[in-house]
Formats: sequence, structure tokens, C-alpha cells
Amino acid sequence: MRLLVLGGTEFVGRAVAEAARERGWEVTVFHRGCHQPPSGVRTLLGDRTTPDGLAALAADAGTWDAVVDTWSAEPRAVLAAARLLRGRAARYVYVSSRSVYAWPWPSLDGPAGAGELVGGAAADAGPTDYARDKRGGELAAVEAFGAQDSLLVRAGLILGPYENVGRLPWWLTRIARGGPVLAPGPRGLPVQFIDARDLAGWLLGAVAQGLSGPYDLIGPPGHSTMGELLDQCVRVTGADAELRWTDPEVILAAGIEPWTGLPVWVPPDSELYACVHRTDVSRALATGLVCRPAARTVADTWRWLTRIGGVAPMRPDRTVKGVDPQVEARLLAGGVPGTTPGQGASHD
Repeated sequence: MRLLVLGGTEFVGRAVAEAARERGWEVTVFHRGCHQPPSGVRTLLGDRTTPDGLAALAADAGTWDAVVDTWSAEPRAVLAAARLLRGRAARYVYVSSRSVYAWPWPSLDGPAGAGELVGGAAADAGPTDYARDKRGGELAAVEAFGAQDSLLVRAGLILGPYENVGRLPWWLTRIARGGPVLAPGPRGLPVQFIDARDLAGWLLGAVAQGLSGPYDLIGPPGHSTMGELLDQCVRVTGADAELRWTDPEVILAAGIEPWTGLPVWVPPDSELYACVHRTDVSRALATGLVCRPAARTVADTWRWLTRIGGVAPMRPDRTVKGVDPQVEARLLAGGVPGTTPGQGASHD
């Protein structure tokens, strides 16, 4: 198989390029040259946000079985690339997001038939907001390649090595500092995410199968728990950290934002929890989705993070993650009811 990845040097795009190389596929990556591409790939340089930014791609004589595009900004950039490649690639895979759904997103706990899409998106639009940009990217892929030759991957929460969004790297860095750590409860709260490498594995399998249309893609509900995720962070860092499991009401009363203040976590029994951690992925599982244990995701992410010096890259178009250290310390020092010590690294 011959694969073109638009991007291919960071997080999901890189995971796709590396997974394709591991399968023996011929891989070309089109990128700006800001990051080192994976080994064994062919490189084309260009910046699709600038005039003539696709010139190198236009001048190249390559043809591909599929194109993978992870673009998150203005949809017109997706449209320009897709139109350019229509006669030179068999399929167009656009890595989208569950954010394209109107709120509340469809979930196992939601009303039957939920799944209306956000309005106001267009294939030829400039930058708007994340949800409409991603939906516009979907429309661009379908406009250029048609419904039968386009695959829309509506991803949920993505973790793993090379993460540049600030979720798992924040937890690893915080726990590595040691001491009491504000751990959002309940400890056994099920969480749902997907390792970028498992997303890549499913995506390449979907290309080989000739799948088309939209797929929600994330690990199965209950793939892990907050307790397992943070216990693994303590274990792999080897830190002298004490997880202080704290009731959701206490965290919310302190003004700490779910999802961003304490990444991954949202309070149970909330609409937000149902939307992000109760997603139906039965179609993806039926078409080959396999997810590695959370312990491997955490360990491999820590190994990557330490290899690059302990500071993860951060996309400038993403919100800053993590609770303010002073807020955390004040909450933990106050002896607030609803906070209980954990056992840190002694957990099995």
C-alpha cells in the first residue's frame, strides 16, 4: 500500500506514519519541516496555509492508495488538498473529532437517535471554532472524494506517546514531582480514551478494508479508570507521590474545571461525563479496533517524555491543561472533608 500523510511528524499523524511503515507500506509525509519525520518515509515540504503552499505536492508525480489528513484549522485547507489529490489517491481519510456533534454528543446514556451535527460549517470556510472547523474538514473531504471514497474518523480522547495536547503528560509530570497529589474521585470512575497508536492501527485496517463514512473512534467504555490511570503514573515515574482521592463536589466547589483543570476527569452523573466517557464504539470494534492496556499507554508515554527531557510539546491552538499548583496545595492543605489519602506506589 502507498500512503500519503498530510502532516505525519506529530502525535496522531506520526502514529499513522510509523504504523504504516511497520506494516511495510510506502509512506510519504507532506509537512512544514518543523519536526523530524519518522524514519523510512519520503518527505515533501510545504505549508498549506501559505500561497502556493501545496506546490511541492502538486509538482510531485506520486499516486497513493490513501491520504490521511489530521488538519484542525480552516476547512478550506482540507478542501484545497483534497481537490488537488482527487485524481491521484483512491481514498481520503480525515481524522475528525466527536466535537462535530451538536451538544449533547451521542452517548450510551443519551436519547435514541442523538447525533445531530453542528451547524454553520462549510467546506470552503476560513477558521471559525474547533467543532465547525472539524465538521468543515469532513465536508471538504466528502466534497472532493465523495461519500464512498472518504473515511471520517470521529475520534474521542486520544492519549499516548508524542501527545501535544497536554493531558497525560501533565499527569505524569505532576506525579513525578511527588508529594500529595489531588486525585479526582471516585477512584473507580470508568474513563474512555484511545492510544494514538491504536487509532492508527484501526485506521490503516479500515483503509485496507475500504471502509467509508463516519466512525466514532475511542476505546470501549470502561477501558480504564481514573484510579488505574493515576496508579500507573505513580508506578512508572517511581515518584514518592501520595494520591489524595477527592470527592467531585469538593473539586468543583474549589473552582477547578473538569476536563482541563484535571485532565481526562469529569464528574460522574453529569451530561459531560456521558458524552466523553460513554461512547458507543461497537461499529469500530466490529471492524477491527483493538486497544492496548492503559498500563502500556502510560509507560510508553513516560518513556517518550523522559527521552525528550521531560517537557512535552504543546500545540498553540489548544487550551492549557492542569490545576494551578497553589489551588491544589491550598485544597490539600485545608483538610477539606471528602479528601482521603491514597496508597501511592504501593497499589498493585
